[in-house]
Amino acid sequence: MSQDLWKEPRNELELETPQEFDYAENLNYLSRSPNECLFRLENGRIYKAIPAGGETAVVEISSTPENRLLIRFLGEQAAVSEGMRSEVIRYVRDWFDLDTDLAPFYELAQSDPLLERAVDTYYGLRTIGIPDLFEAICWGILGQQINLTFAYTLKRRLVETYGRPVECEGETYWIFPTPQTIAALSVEELTTLRMTVKKCEYLIGVARLIIRGELSKEQLLAAGDSKNAEKILVKIRGIGPWTANYVAMRCLRFPTAFPIDDVGLHNAIKYLTGADRKPTKEEILKLSAAWTNWESYATFYLWRFLY
Repeated sequence: MSQDLWKEPRNELELETPQEFDYAENLNYLSRSPNECLFRLENGRIYKAIPAGGETAVVEISSTPENRLLIRFLGEQAAVSEGMRSEVIRYVRDWFDLDTDLAPFYELAQSDPLLERAVDTYYGLRTIGIPDLFEAICWGILGQQINLTFAYTLKRRLVETYGRPVECEGETYWIFPTPQTIAALSVEELTTLRMTVKKCEYLIGVARLIIRGELSKEQLLAAGDSKNAEKILVKIRGIGPWTANYVAMRCLRFPTAFPIDDVGLHNAIKYLTGADRKPTKEEILKLSAAWTNWESYATFYLWRFLY
């Protein structure tokens, strides 16, 4: 991003967004749980603490009439460093997937019986990401075999017990726990958050792999595609095909990631087709045959009908 995006007094900046971006649709997605603990929403604005190298930025994100994202740095950050600015831009662009051209997906969707309604209803929605690999894997593990409401409860307990609080302008923001923090815990310590012993073991195991350098976002991106990344991830205890594809969708941004066994995907297809039962895997493969290279976005849009 160029220097001219800075606005006086140099604690605000504007990001260009694609034509196929609707701030309100993405805000609606972000508001799906009142128990979210890593950001807060107020009067159409998003407030979040973002790790920025060795610093932490607390920002307010809103939309301008020109459909740009306005980022305002809060607190004692009037003279924002170049490094912090770059990190925040990178994070926000990744979070809202601003660098993906959705025009081909929308063109494909217009002739697809399932996706046509989805893109008409939720035009401008992006796959909201989880840029940090450890956070993305943890969220996938926490959500296994429980409903979304309880998953958010577990995440809040984990974050508020082992994450880092950031105070700014009378509000407390939270940074997700680091792998170093979780790797140092015992299973007994984590079970006090009332998650299963297995989930505690999985989280600690993943954290230890990351701090030993045996698992990284760079390694998974270097795999080249979702199938190769899935092969690496499913070798890790606690990560099955669903969690691997979820991470590939929301963190690695592989467009072919496709959690075909996802119950939510099945329910969305059942709803849209008016069927009296969930589709079989063979039926899903047939319905999704035209989604090549857009399986991730197709899934995300179909999920949107569920909340």
